[in-house]
Amino acid sequence: MTVALMWEVKAAPGRGAELLEWARSRSRELPDAPLRRELLRAPQDRVLVITWWDAPYDAELPELPSPPPDLLARPPHRWRFESVTAE
Repeated sequence: MTVALMWEVKAAPGRGAELLEWARSRSRELPDAPLRRELLRAPQDRVLVITWWDAPYDAELPELPSPPPDLLARPPHRWRFESVTAE
């Protein structure tokens, strides 16, 4: 089974580039390597990190921590999904 962990944050005004670099760095420092990792950005300085893992849905998996409060407009949102089909 493949599980995807999604982590999304909105940066404090003017801090989008810093938050993106923080997320890039932390996603590379996870204690275990995911099958795949992707870093995305969106308007309004939002950053999304998706990691894919070969694990059961409820497996204990390493997640990105919360960034320093001064980089944030709001706390991170976290979601977990399991793959049902690959097309």
